[in-house]
Amino acid sequence: MTLLDRYIARTLLAAVALVMTALLMLGMLFVFIGEQGSVGVGHYTVFDALLYAAMSLPQFAVESFPAGALIGALLGMGIIARSNELTVMRASGMSKLRLSRAVLISAAVLIGIAVLLGEFLAQPLAQLADAHKAFAKYSNASFAAAGGAWVRDGDTILNVQRSSAAELGGMLIFELTADNRLLAVGRADRANATGPQSWQLRDYFESRFTDDNVTSLHAAARNLRTTAGADFLQLAVTDPAELALHILYPRIQFLRANHLENKQYEIAFWSRIASTLGILVAMLFAMPFGFGTSRSASLSARTTFGVVLGVIYIFAQRLVESGTQVFNLDPVLLSGVPTALLALAAAVLIWRVR
Repeated sequence: MTLLDRYIARTLLAAVALVMTALLMLGMLFVFIGEQGSVGVGHYTVFDALLYAAMSLPQFAVESFPAGALIGALLGMGIIARSNELTVMRASGMSKLRLSRAVLISAAVLIGIAVLLGEFLAQPLAQLADAHKAFAKYSNASFAAAGGAWVRDGDTILNVQRSSAAELGGMLIFELTADNRLLAVGRADRANATGPQSWQLRDYFESRFTDDNVTSLHAAARNLRTTAGADFLQLAVTDPAELALHILYPRIQFLRANHLENKQYEIAFWSRIASTLGILVAMLFAMPFGFGTSRSASLSARTTFGVVLGVIYIFAQRLVESGTQVFNLDPVLLSGVPTALLALAAAVLIWRVR
């Protein structure tokens, strides 16, 4: 790597670092403001809300990296172009391919950081943040993950499995007497959150024990009141979108081998790969804006353009993820559509640079 490569890469990385710092501060502020509704519930304090927002930053960074790279690369290219340094480089014989190499070096560094965050830091901290918040809000409930998710709330013991953000899968309910004898056992196929401390159990079966007999009950629906709210019970299973690739892949293989539903995990897996490659594409997309009439654009104009394009990219990625799940489409093909469109635009713009 030559001195010129290091200079270009250093300029681009500094611009991306500045943008990502601003995005992370804004993201932390929004999360902190959103947590104010939970402050005062149980032992959840303002400091707990601030800690929750801070521990959510790595996951937010992973999700916003392509947009941050795009805005930062546009700013970095603008800094080099407005000082006419790119013009001098091209006049001295630097080809588009040679300039792309310096941009790719910056992209490789950013991809490495994104992979490290996504694989080793984002998921553990996000789970720790959710657990800390839930335990602070519901200090009278206990949680254990062995053999599934077991939650004790007074004389009631719940065994839960989550299938989506607002719906639990199968749930077992054990009711105990004051002297810890089994009073009743219930089972529901699905449980939907109907309030902060209320659940609607669907297709509910119950066996209730007395001294000399057992009575059975079946109901299409039953309301369950528990101090362990939705955000507490949802600790049962991590959202697939928050899982690392090295966890998602074997889970997909296991579900596929056992003929179980794996659509959510495949969408999360391929979307994460597409988002990571989006960092590389975003850096290349910004390169042509250092030439021609675009090089005279102000930094504010570049920032505005980058923000708009970054928002469109994130919105398109989320739209594809939702559409893939709702319409049962192939996640392998569709998850990369926004990145592929951005790559096509980058290729056309680079080709048009003289």
